[in-house]
This record gives sequence, structure tokens and C-alpha cells, in this order.
Amino acid sequence: MDETMELLQSAHAGDKEARDRLVSENMGLIWCVVRRFLGRGHEAEDLFQIGSIGLLKAIDKFDTSYDVRFSTYAIPMITGEIKRFLRDDGMIKISRSLKEMAAKAGAERERLGTTLGREPTLPELAESLQVEPTELAAAMESGAEVESLYKTIYHGDGNAIYLIDKLEDMKEEDEGVLNKLVVARLLKELPPQEARLIVMRYYMDKTQTQVAKELGISQVQVSRLEKKILQTMRRRL
Repeated sequence: MDETMELLQSAHAGDKEARDRLVSENMGLIWCVVRRFLGRGHEAEDLFQIGSIGLLKAIDKFDTSYDVRFSTYAIPMITGEIKRFLRDDGMIKISRSLKEMAAKAGAERERLGTTLGREPTLPELAESLQVEPTELAAAMESGAEVESLYKTIYHGDGNAIYLIDKLEDMKEEDEGVLNKLVVARLLKELPPQEARLIVMRYYMDKTQTQVAKELGISQVQVSRLEKKILQTMRRRL
């Protein structure tokens, strides 16, 4: 077992000195990530402090049974923490045209729903608004909150539960491919519609029926496509 793993095990057992040493020895990871976000209106030191939170989370949550280097796990944690900070601070902007289209889509969705007696499909909504479905989908997604994998979703008995923990609870074989260490990278490799399907299913907790309505396809098609995507992701692991 290498020294880092030994320090991690000691830190998990409550050894504060080991935890502090891990922080000290991995500060370079934080600066490596911080450099990617310079020039966005925040001082490097401020971003470093935010990134430090991500490093601490990585230390506390890393499973030493993983066949992966600690740095491979820590960098996405640090990056996610900084991105969430920039997003919540209003640094990620949505264009006015997309905002306006999203607002129109919301009103038209409600009107069509009343008229049709059901949730309108994306193509129906796009036709009613006289816009391209892809353009409408982008506008609607721009209005949705992009969640960090490390957002706290429950804090009951003093132990925070993060969104990424929810992925760990998915026990089905096909769902198990959503390994928390590589899910962000794998999603980037998927075609836009496939990535959107996975995000809606596993990040937004939407049912296959709800996803089918969003994508304008049948529930059976969603089921088949989801299985195919998960198999592809598993192969890429």
C-alpha cells in the first residue's frame, strides 16, 4: 500500500495530522484546477479556498478500495466545487434570447397542456412556437439548475449526503455503470441527446415516461436507448 493510501486510511480513522498532511501534499492539485478558472472576476486565492473545500471532501469520501489514484478522484471534486461557486455567484451566464424563449416555452407548455389534456411533446411545443426543436431544447435546459455532483441533498444526523451518493445507491446492473469517478467524462463523450437522457434520468430523477415526453419519443424507445447508452458507458469504463 502506498503512503497516500495509508494517510487516507489514518485520516478516515480520525487522525487529524494525517488529514492535514494530505491537504498539504495535494495543494498542487488545487492550483492546477484554479488556473483553469482565472480571469473570471475572482481572485486566485478565493478560488483556491473554494477548491480546498473540494479537496477536503475528496479526502473524506475517497474509498481506498478503488483501483484508482487519489488525484484522479480529487480533481473532479475540486473542479466541481469551483464550478458550483462560479455558477451560484452568477458567473455562468445565459443569453437573453434563450431566457426569453424559455419563458415563452413555459407559458405555451401550460396552454398546450390544458388544450391537449396532457403534457405536450417537445416537437409539438416547438411547432407551436415556430422554432426548431433543438433550439427549444437548449432554451428549456438553460433554465434548469445544473447540479453539482457534490451538492448536499440531505443533512439530518450531522452527516451530509451528497448528490453523488445517490448514484451509489443505484443497484441495478445497468445503472451501476454510472461510476462516480468517471461519469462526468463519460457524459461528455456521448451525443447530446443521449447525454441529455442520462442527465434527466439520473441527475433530475425523471421517469422514463417523463423523459419520453421531453424527447418526443415513446417510453419503450427511452428504455431501449437508456440500456444501450449504459452498455456503451460500461464498455468505455
